[in-house]
Amino acid sequence: QVQLVESGGGLVQAGGSLRLSCAAPGSIFSLSTMAWGRQAPGKQREVVAVIRRGGSTSYTDSVRGRFTISRDNAKNTVYLQMNSLKPEDTAVYYCAAAPRGQGYEYWGQGTQVTVSS
Repeated sequence: QVQLVESGGGLVQAGGSLRLSCAAPGSIFSLSTMAWGRQAPGKQREVVAVIRRGGSTSYTDSVRGRFTISRDNAKNTVYLQMNSLKPEDTAVYYCAAAPRGQGYEYWGQGTQVTVSS
């Protein structure tokens, strides 16, 4: 059973910052494109940030310029630095791993991020 373990969620005021972390098994992490997704109440889950094995990144339009995804290959950990948070960023945030380039096979249990106005 592959486990991705997220941490770092919480309650923050609009304009504030949070950093999420996700630890993965080394055997999976080293092979994987990693991503952060989120799901707000009543909405579908969406991927908001992706980082590939080589370090290239991509973001959905709604977070580009405010969120930064990074990875520490020595610690098998992926991060999401979230700045200038908005109430519409409120969601459960999940990390995901795609070790075979065929979609995200593994998802964490999620961490709640709540942004108050």
